[in-house]
Amino acid sequence: MTAIGLGMERARYETMMYFRQGDTIFFTFLFPVVMLGIFSVAFQGLGNVGAAPDGSGGITRAAYYLPGMIAAGILLSGVQNLAVDIAGERSDGTLKRLGGTPLPVFSYFLGKMGQVVATSVLQIGLLLVVARLAFDVALPTEPELWLRFAWIYALSIITSAVLGIALSAVPRTGRSATAVVIPIVLILQFISGVYIPFNVLPDWLQNVASVFPLKWIAQGLRSVFLPSDFVAQEPNGSWELGWVAVVLLVWLVGGLIACRITFRWIRRDS
Repeated sequence: MTAIGLGMERARYETMMYFRQGDTIFFTFLFPVVMLGIFSVAFQGLGNVGAAPDGSGGITRAAYYLPGMIAAGILLSGVQNLAVDIAGERSDGTLKRLGGTPLPVFSYFLGKMGQVVATSVLQIGLLLVVARLAFDVALPTEPELWLRFAWIYALSIITSAVLGIALSAVPRTGRSATAVVIPIVLILQFISGVYIPFNVLPDWLQNVASVFPLKWIAQGLRSVFLPSDFVAQEPNGSWELGWVAVVLLVWLVGGLIACRITFRWIRRDS
C-alpha cells in the first residue's frame, strides 16, 4: 500500500478505537454538547442576548453559545485528544512497536488527523442537530456563510490536530498527559470567548488570548452563526476574517515545524 493508503487504513482503525473509549467519548466528543445544554438552560432566565430594553429581539442563549461550543469541540478533538492519546501511546510502548514496522511517520500522522476530522464532523453534526431540535436555534441559510464555515473549520481542525501532535511531546509519561494538557485547554476556553463573552474580558486578557488560535476560531465561527449586528460586540467592531486565516496559518506552520523537530517513536530521555 502507498503511504496515503496506509494512512487512510490507520484513520479507520484510530476512529474505531476512539469510539471504544468511554472516557474519551464523554470528555471530547459529548462534552461540548453537554456544555451547550447546561449553558442554554442555566442562563435562559436572563432573557435573549442582545434583546431590546423591553425584552424583544435578540437571540437565545443556545444560539449565542453554539459557535463557542463548536470551537471548543475543535480544540478538544484536535489538541486535547491527540496530545493525550499520543503521549499515552509513547508511554505504553505502542509508538516503539510502530517504529519497528514499515509504517511511515506520514501515514501515522495522516491516520491521527483522519480520526480527528471524522470524529469532529460527527460532533459538530450532533451539536447542530441538538441546537436546532432541542433549543430551536435558527441555523444559517445563506450558502456563503456555509462556505465560510467550511474554510474556517478545515483550517481550524488541521491546525488543532497538528498542535495536538506537537504538544504530545511535552508530557513525560502517559499518566501525566492529562495533568499537562487539560489545564491548558481549559484556560484557553475561558479566555477565548467560549464560556465568557470575549468583550467583557479585561483588555490585557483579550490581548493574551489573541495570541492563541482558539480566540480566532471562536470569532470566525461567530461570524457564521450569529446575526451580522453582533459584529459590534467584537473588540475592533469587525469579524477580522483575514486575521483569522493568518493566525491559524501561522500556528499551523509553527506546529508542523514543532512536530518535525520533536516527534520521536521513542523519547530521547527514555
